[in-house]
Amino acid sequence: MKNSFSHLVVLSSFIFLFSCNGHEKEFRVIKPEVLKDKIAGGWAGQTIGCTYGGPTEFDFEGTIIQDYYHIPWNDHYIKWYFDNSPGLYDDVYMDLSFVSIFDKYGIDAPVDSFAYAFANAKFELWHANQVARYNILNGIKPPVSGHWLNNPHADCIDFQIEADFAGLMCPGMPNSASEVCDKIGHIMNSGDGWYGGVYVAAMYSLSFISNDIEYIVTEALKSIPDSSSLHQCLSDVICWYKKYPDDWKQTWFEVEKNWSEDVGCPEGVFSSYNIDAKINCAYVVIGLLYGRGDFNKTIDIATRCGQDSDCNPATAGGILGTILGYEKIPVFWKTSLEEVRNMNFAYTEISINEADLMSYQQALQMIERNGGKITETEITIKTQKISPVGFEKNFAGHYPAEKRRVNANFSDTVNITFNGNGIVLEGYLFFRNNINADRNYVAKAEVYIDDELVETISLPANYRIRKNDVFWKYQMPSKDHMLKLIWLNPDKNVDVHVNEAIIYSYEPSKFVKGLAGTSL
Repeated sequence: MKNSFSHLVVLSSFIFLFSCNGHEKEFRVIKPEVLKDKIAGGWAGQTIGCTYGGPTEFDFEGTIIQDYYHIPWNDHYIKWYFDNSPGLYDDVYMDLSFVSIFDKYGIDAPVDSFAYAFANAKFELWHANQVARYNILNGIKPPVSGHWLNNPHADCIDFQIEADFAGLMCPGMPNSASEVCDKIGHIMNSGDGWYGGVYVAAMYSLSFISNDIEYIVTEALKSIPDSSSLHQCLSDVICWYKKYPDDWKQTWFEVEKNWSEDVGCPEGVFSSYNIDAKINCAYVVIGLLYGRGDFNKTIDIATRCGQDSDCNPATAGGILGTILGYEKIPVFWKTSLEEVRNMNFAYTEISINEADLMSYQQALQMIERNGGKITETEITIKTQKISPVGFEKNFAGHYPAEKRRVNANFSDTVNITFNGNGIVLEGYLFFRNNINADRNYVAKAEVYIDDELVETISLPANYRIRKNDVFWKYQMPSKDHMLKLIWLNPDKNVDVHVNEAIIYSYEPSKFVKGLAGTSL
């Protein structure tokens, strides 16, 4: 890694000024059209990357997408998704929901305005986002709506795929991007789940002032506490890149060996499915480093790493698009994008053209707010030396011990005996009689642990506002427990199925000798 001072002088043409107190300040001067082009490149790259990886999303879990697997593309591909499967762009329209609040209420918009819009939006959500929506609608406000004790998906990828806007509105100002992330990212995430968004926003921010991808990837990591798992994972990726500079698949294998365990997400525990922020962020970094500034290679590698393989190339494509600017994105990709430039993304009244303009205006406000200057012919950005955000750790002292098939309905007796300090029940509400069922029905149940009432849960039939997991409880005494559910408002047309219980322990599971090593 080159000395950052000399590195930035060469690559970014900084102008150095000195204040009267002798402290050095760094400024970057760029033209308005360059800033506009980079912001347009960010939104375009995100949209293109999301579309390219769309057909592969979670079809490849714990495996790469082999070279012989053809990922389709044509000049009308984005338009097809806009018309036929607009829900693909959930990470984009989630971004835009926050951009629209800034546009409506200004850059000092309070967190409640974002939380209210997010919770009441018409689009469907999953994982940490859906838990946060449920929490907010039921009186649990940010930042506790994203805290792991209230959100079993707090380490999931959600804010990571939605943080692009924070970097785009803070060019060259990664600390300001972190402040935006603190306000909004804690609506749905905490710990590594939040750090993923902070890191992505920092990479976007640095993409305005450097075109050195290795520098951007490494420097942005300074925004994350080095004691966090996400920092350690991405530091490993950078080291493996240096060790295996021509073999992204070897780095991918190292990531799988060392970082593929998912502790928090109920679906990912004891499963090949992995929506954890840090491993998917590792795939983004693999795409950026091994793509080496080539747009085609970057989004292709980020996609072929698997798992959340539409969101990861969206993030990598957006960052590289910001580095390159829209004009330098290959025409091969832009032809398809041009068809939808004036079309609104689903659930929004915002097109790509409008997103470009809104982010540009917000960037100008942030530049002035943070000591920069704007004239008709040039924009002076007061750049920031990155400071790490505060330390957060989700699921401390909680290790997956068992995933147990429960396979019981509320109409039956639901009794679960377990030993541990935490439990999550996965399940879903379903209609027995679709003709007579009340779509506004909300199942109510009391949850008893060791004969003590610990929570009265509500499970809406409406999928948009559903409770993502039936029940969870952490930080219990580590001992034998008895959990019992009592259904308070039975309905003959509806039932709730509990399919699995994930049980946690204070200590990691010990390896138990079995058939391994024996002769049969």
